[in-house]
Amino acid sequence: MKIALFSDIHSNLPALEAFFADVELQHPDVIYCLGDLVGYNVWPNEVINEIRKRNIPTIAGNYDFGIGRMSDDCGCAYKTEREKEMGKISISYTNSVVEEDERLYLRTLPAHIRVEYQLNDDKLNLLLVHGSPRKINEYLFEDREEKSLLRIIEQADADILCFGHTHKPYHRILNSEKDGAPHFRHAINIGSVGKPKDGNPQGGYVMLTINENTNISDKESIKVDFIRFDYDVEKAARAVIDSPLPD
Repeated sequence: MKIALFSDIHSNLPALEAFFADVELQHPDVIYCLGDLVGYNVWPNEVINEIRKRNIPTIAGNYDFGIGRMSDDCGCAYKTEREKEMGKISISYTNSVVEEDERLYLRTLPAHIRVEYQLNDDKLNLLLVHGSPRKINEYLFEDREEKSLLRIIEQADADILCFGHTHKPYHRILNSEKDGAPHFRHAINIGSVGKPKDGNPQGGYVMLTINENTNISDKESIKVDFIRFDYDVEKAARAVIDSPLPD
């Protein structure tokens, strides 16, 4: 089974359209969206509608949660006062342009999606969240201490934990022994479609492949592909420049 996972579009319609064109070439069996549809660009309604019309199972990101409730707080972390001021402008603008039907949709999004797959000898629990299983806006960075990350995954009863929020993709494999046997757990940050922060301007998503040979005691039996794609960055940037949004 091929599972496509994408996140953090942030109102970037050109990036989302390019993602859909690219992912169709991969022929996934299912597609999941891990949230943050809105914020930072001018197409929040269009992005929401593109995802809705495809009936893509979607969870709420912290920005979606805030906009869905007409809040002036997106749950974002800012390092400087200037960043904070720019953030206020962005959420104010997004609140002003999101239509009521789209806002209602954001309010209905769940906090997580859990999927259980029956393998030959065991079950595989896939948990999809935006930030972490504990908090919608918690950052799980790649350099997080191993014991801490493993504890989060174990407490969430996940074999594979997929998340976004940091906009920086990575895959870490951690060994959690179960009844004296190896039990590998996977932490997968799926990156960002519309606002990558890893130094690569291309949009990104993950293709997760599991099959009849997948086994939690074999760390190589779960295939994780990080896929990057081009989109019209200039169009997305020009839209911000021509709007009240900070650039």
